[in-house]
Amino acid sequence: MIPEDTVSVPENISKSAGGTIVAHFDPKGLLGRFRNGDGAKLFLMATVVFTVAILFFIIIFISYNSLDAIGEIGIWEFLTGGTWSPGSGAYGASSLIVGTFLVTGGSILFALPVGLGIAIYINDIASPRIRNILKPACELFAGIPSVVYGFMGLAVLVPFLMDIFPDHLNYGTSWLAGSLLLGLMALPIIISVSQDSLEAVPRSYREASMALGATKWETTRKVVMHSAVSGIAAAAILGIGRALGETMAVMMVTGNSALVPEPLWNIFDMVRTLTASIALEMPEVAHGSLHFSALFLLALILMTMVFIVNLIARRIVRRTRIRTGATVVTGRTRSMTSPFEKHKGAVRRLAVNAAVFASAFMMSSLFIGTAGGIAVGVLAAAALFVSKKISRMIGPKYVQKAVYSTLGIVVIAVLAILVVFLGVIIVNGLPALSLDFILSPPSKSGLSGGIWPAIVGTLELMTGTALISFPLGVCSGIYLSQYAKDTKTIRLARQAIDSLNGTPSIIFGLFGMSLLVIAFGWGYSLIGGCITLSLMVLPTIIKTTEEAVSAVPRELTEASAAMGASRWHTISKILLPASMGGVITGFILSMGRAIGETAPVMFTAAVAFKTTSSFSLLDPIMALPYHLYYLASEVPGSTTNQYGTALVLMIIVMVLFTAASAIRYKYKSRTGW
Repeated sequence: MIPEDTVSVPENISKSAGGTIVAHFDPKGLLGRFRNGDGAKLFLMATVVFTVAILFFIIIFISYNSLDAIGEIGIWEFLTGGTWSPGSGAYGASSLIVGTFLVTGGSILFALPVGLGIAIYINDIASPRIRNILKPACELFAGIPSVVYGFMGLAVLVPFLMDIFPDHLNYGTSWLAGSLLLGLMALPIIISVSQDSLEAVPRSYREASMALGATKWETTRKVVMHSAVSGIAAAAILGIGRALGETMAVMMVTGNSALVPEPLWNIFDMVRTLTASIALEMPEVAHGSLHFSALFLLALILMTMVFIVNLIARRIVRRTRIRTGATVVTGRTRSMTSPFEKHKGAVRRLAVNAAVFASAFMMSSLFIGTAGGIAVGVLAAAALFVSKKISRMIGPKYVQKAVYSTLGIVVIAVLAILVVFLGVIIVNGLPALSLDFILSPPSKSGLSGGIWPAIVGTLELMTGTALISFPLGVCSGIYLSQYAKDTKTIRLARQAIDSLNGTPSIIFGLFGMSLLVIAFGWGYSLIGGCITLSLMVLPTIIKTTEEAVSAVPRELTEASAAMGASRWHTISKILLPASMGGVITGFILSMGRAIGETAPVMFTAAVAFKTTSSFSLLDPIMALPYHLYYLASEVPGSTTNQYGTALVLMIIVMVLFTAASAIRYKYKSRTGW
């Protein structure tokens, strides 16, 4: 037996009076382990695992609740059925799917050429001073909440279209209105990604082209755009993903008619999308019914569509990185030649002419009939052919002047739309602003009174969302940046986070309503809204934190390690303070997005009317986005209060975006990265 006196006992273990060894909690020892990095690494890894688990749980939850509809209706019958009338037992989703594709496709046909043109103008034409104005203006577009877009669509766009097409628009709401509005909302994404792709093309490409005698426009068209084609395609696909998941704006201006347009290209018909159907019907449906399950199946279809779009975008980005040498691919190689390589120029010209003919025919046939549409289509294709001949005759310098003038007009027109949108809100909203309007509760169902409970509820949502999402998002971003290795598990985690980031907000609202409101029995509550919004913005905070930490120069990390600092000490004392500008910027932008969302709040936390503010986590609240939607759609004669509510919401969001821009500029000027 070993003598008792020779046994070495750790400091956190002692012996009781009876000789029994007793362990004591040692907070200093645990803190020391955390500082050494072991505990910190485990904690950061746990946050990533939790975030990834959320995505899979959402997918499983949505899929599970759609099983009844799949079993009773059948997936093929559901997808191909032409009638959506749950009240009479008809669950054919084809008209909703077609409506979603039509509105999304129309928005991209508008937003892609306009957005690409603006990106070219910013990158190749605008002076540095003009560029510094246009970029924040694009961010301003991105910061406008979708419900404000929908409200302005009802107040400005729909009456404008009715004045232009009085014989074709009986009510104003239409596929055309939805596509134009979604196109405006997708513009910031397309402009930003396209401009980054154009800017990433090596300068030597431009210099070599212009040294051979090409004009600046010829260089842009034949060299720069060709080199950036993958990035431009990714911009278009990301724009499609943005349009596919939009709910409130589409619901407010498309008319919500679950019918396929006749003919299919009739842009003046009313349509209904998947997101609008879920938002309109879920609050009224009986829990556990076939209708309830059918709405979850719609959500599953929507998630699948968005996931495919995001997957294609990631593949395009990866392909671009491979082409530019940013990613090295090992293993087997494939020949890039194609049997059609020699004829791709002729095929491209044929496709362009066919697209011009089809577009001109479809649009003109709505006004002058089929025969007239064919004639106009032929003339349009001929005009395209002749324009190429004319451009060769007048010379490349005059072509460049014409193109640059056209792009300048496009930029001015888009800025004018932004000015009109903001101007209408400001001019009509200022008369409503007063201390009484801001500090008093609504009365007469919102027809009069103020918006104080809605302001308080919005700030409560923002605070609760921040307290939940910020620590989880920052910790996950740090782990992915500093600890994660390039393994299959980590790649899967990154893909899951990207997928969660691209998931439409209506899916989060549906998930929150079914789980938190119904299954947990919380009802409409502040905590339910905060959790739902936190899940929605968490991926954005993770990605911005990871990028901000990764952008810190490697020399700082190496210097800290050379001085004997631990991994966690380097992160907490060097990397995190140095990257705090990017971290805070991403967080503030996420909060701006959160307080501007309507669908998740409408499903989990907000009620239409309250006369008092509440600070209980289990009480429902009012929120400015939902209050604006309620006034615009349910309370006729409340125009003044509608504009006042929209202006207050815009002011809050713009303050957040201005703060984010100021912080980003301050840290960039201080650090240089």
